[in-house]
Amino acid sequence: MCYNSTCIEPSEASSLVLPIIYNLLCILGLLGNILSQGIFLRKIARKSSTHIYLINLVTANLLVCCAMPFMSAYFSAGYDWEYWSVKCQVVNFLGTLFLHVSMFVSLTILSWIAISRYATLMKNDLTQEENASFYEKIFYGHILKKFCQPNFAKKLCFFIWGAVLAIIIPVTVYYSAAELYPKDDKRCYSQKTECGGVISRIARFVGTAYIGFCFLVVLLSYYSFASYLRKIRKGTSITKKYSIYCSVKRHLLVIQFLLIVCFLPYSIFIPIFYALSKTNDSQQLNYLVEIKNFLLCLAAARSSTDPIIFLLLDKTFKRTLCNLFRKDNSQHETRSLHQIHHGNSEPQ
Repeated sequence: MCYNSTCIEPSEASSLVLPIIYNLLCILGLLGNILSQGIFLRKIARKSSTHIYLINLVTANLLVCCAMPFMSAYFSAGYDWEYWSVKCQVVNFLGTLFLHVSMFVSLTILSWIAISRYATLMKNDLTQEENASFYEKIFYGHILKKFCQPNFAKKLCFFIWGAVLAIIIPVTVYYSAAELYPKDDKRCYSQKTECGGVISRIARFVGTAYIGFCFLVVLLSYYSFASYLRKIRKGTSITKKYSIYCSVKRHLLVIQFLLIVCFLPYSIFIPIFYALSKTNDSQQLNYLVEIKNFLLCLAAARSSTDPIIFLLLDKTFKRTLCNLFRKDNSQHETRSLHQIHHGNSEPQ
């Protein structure tokens, strides 16, 4: 059984490759997200609802980056630590807390961005159509419209952080203090740590269902928009607004891509992991744990790639970043010309 904590140990892939990946992702993620946050907070004066969502998304990304050194240390040396050592307790609590809080905040915010993008287009079109139904005018003109309002976006993000912290902190405390109490194996890296107990299993199943829900929200937004686009193509010309439609469609596709590549494999595998982890085959259990940990690393990797995604999601961010680099290059060229001129003017 999974709780017979004697048969699990990290392979070279976990103890060598995972720490390297986490350290690289941490460095890239910190550099990219700190730069992105600086642009959002200091360079963009007039912030839209999308900017509010992206600021909170970057904050969640930085939290993931803070968890990565803990995860790296756990996989590289956790098998040699005593469970009740300070190192093990810190990694188990803070690493788990940071990683999962930021993961679910990111998921929620990505869903809100998809809804906001969809609502921005639909509220402008359907509320102005004469043949739009009363339901469409209320839903798109009043309900979804709120997602495009910066003040509502701030309140929504505040609520997201509060709700996620209120749910995950108690589960993490219970997981670290009660569920992982070692009986047979006193190692930090053990079956008990990797499989968890009843409460943490339930929490992970709920989290898996939530990932699926977020994916369905984005999927529904995309296909509703695609259906609407096909409808208006038949009835009228969309030449003037075609670039806007393409932009919305691209944003929804980008968010779908992130969820499918990064989050969906982990969420699909978790039920499989718990179904197959009740085994006496130590080799099979080790394989299952290895797969779970690499898929979790894939989910965490999204936080380091987000600064690239921002270039596709927000034109203001892209324009500001390009202007920033042009300004730096211009200043560098000016200094170089000044130095050359100063050198040529020196007496021979």
